[in-house]
Amino acid sequence: MNYRNDIRNVAIIAHVDHGKTTLVDELLKQSDTLDAHTQLQERAMDSNALEKERGITILAKNTAVDYKGIRVNIMDTPGHADFGGEVERIMKMVDGVVLVVDAYEGTMPQTRFVLKKALEQHITPIVVVNKIDKPSARPEFVVDEVLELFIELGADDDQLDFPVIYASALNGTSSLSDDPADQEPTMAPIFDTIVEKIPAPVDNSDEPLQFQVSLLDYNDYVGRIGIGRVFRGSIKVGDQVALLKLDGSVKKFRITKLFGFFGLKRLEIEEAKAGDLIAVSGMEDIFVGETVTPVDHQEALPILHIDEPTLQMTFLVNNSPFAGREGKYVTARKIEERLMAELQTDVSLRVEPTNSPDAWTVSGRGELHLSILIENMRREGYELQVSRPEVIEKEIDGVKCEPFERVQIDTPEEYMGSVIESLSLRKGEMQDMIHTGNGQIRLTFLTPARGLIGYSTEFLSMTRGYGIMNHTFDQYLPMLPGQIGGRHQGALVSIDTGKATTYSIMSIEERGTVFVEPGTEVYEGMIIGENSRDNDLTVNITKAKQMTNVRSATKDQTSVIKKPKQLTLEESLEFLNDDEYCEVTPESIRLRKQILNKNAREKASKKKK
Repeated sequence: MNYRNDIRNVAIIAHVDHGKTTLVDELLKQSDTLDAHTQLQERAMDSNALEKERGITILAKNTAVDYKGIRVNIMDTPGHADFGGEVERIMKMVDGVVLVVDAYEGTMPQTRFVLKKALEQHITPIVVVNKIDKPSARPEFVVDEVLELFIELGADDDQLDFPVIYASALNGTSSLSDDPADQEPTMAPIFDTIVEKIPAPVDNSDEPLQFQVSLLDYNDYVGRIGIGRVFRGSIKVGDQVALLKLDGSVKKFRITKLFGFFGLKRLEIEEAKAGDLIAVSGMEDIFVGETVTPVDHQEALPILHIDEPTLQMTFLVNNSPFAGREGKYVTARKIEERLMAELQTDVSLRVEPTNSPDAWTVSGRGELHLSILIENMRREGYELQVSRPEVIEKEIDGVKCEPFERVQIDTPEEYMGSVIESLSLRKGEMQDMIHTGNGQIRLTFLTPARGLIGYSTEFLSMTRGYGIMNHTFDQYLPMLPGQIGGRHQGALVSIDTGKATTYSIMSIEERGTVFVEPGTEVYEGMIIGENSRDNDLTVNITKAKQMTNVRSATKDQTSVIKKPKQLTLEESLEFLNDDEYCEVTPESIRLRKQILNKNAREKASKKKK
């Protein structure tokens, strides 16, 4: 059997913030890829503004570097399980994975999620223990932990014999020794290990073509682009080919453009052969998992499995009293077009119409997945409302099931009791408890996904900000009875429309936490704070102090009010109850009751009872 020894295809996987994107930046810098004068900015692979801002990778990216005459194709994958739909498909495109693990934190739930996908495909792993220069680094412990994880996930003997490289991506150093003093100012140990250990692709370029689409992209000039691997044969610009659709139908089209990857650029190429990772354009409705073959030799590759969504929300046209003031795109047609455009590239997303022409059910892989979409729309000038996230139930063998998540918590020991109690109330089941040293403890729970909606804010305040929580979808299990999770406090709701005044806020502060500052415009039915009790309370926040001609003894006293609590988009979504909406515009995030009028709300709640 012939092999293409001039190519290696690898994916880089890691937990959020373990230094994966920084490592890719360093590999780019130290390879023979970029011109000497090219200035590489930080997190060069993260092209989306939100990715750079939050320091997470959302979309899978590919790049290629040259090392000693060998082309190394690198796929930078999302580390968060909400974007796991991308991860699975990338594993089909590569022959090896580089697992990046923090030298102190070790393996995390998302590492586990992504690694499981890689091991299932029998892919060769390489482990990079990153941040070895940290004073708290404990490389031996971390390597043992990785080995345990491999065994637990059912790795075969070859996979268990993985090579380990110790690195500091930030400093651009690496070494085969776990002693930080042995670090060398080069990434050569990583490159050499990739070339030696990761198998070269099979060269069967003389056989009939098979190309499978793993990722989608969209470009206004050439339309939809399918990114994937040539598994067999070769492909040229101008070829007449057949697209074998998922539903079994066949469409013929001509290849208008082929793109290869080099450095951070996508370059037009004329031809690609077995083992190459390329992008193809020419077919408008090409979709993930479909196979491109010659017209006279139609043989489909196995269909790629895509994880189903586990969480859904309703997206609505904004109908609040302030609708249309701040947004550029506010109509149902514009919002629907934008959601449909998102479906072009995000295969883990579902958008379904509802009974109302102004509302859609949008389903995704988790709160982060959907909040990133809302945040992107808001930045693009869209104005909309969204409902509280809810989990998607399934019927499996006649039993009603709900999604469960594996939750891993790192917290100082003094908060352990509160954390265990709070997750037990949300029907979480503790599976493991490890003392990780330095007064820290690591807890693992299996918890219904609906119990985690709105939990992270409570968790952060409970652990005074010292706790770290990570969770990832585990499986569907029979549904637990009763109400789980939800907000314990009621809302402070405005009874009037106008501007919030300092005078009103001073008296309302005694009742709970206020979200707005003096001068903020509010409307009837808008939530302006959180009640300290469990019932909703309507308040007048627009009332001004009455002027009198009697001189007051306290005239010279200054009014002092607390700084309002400003909620982020994620916190706003967590705060929501079933009878509330979050109003999202390019300039504001407001919370409101679905029924704005107090009397109408009371009538509706009596009817429900």
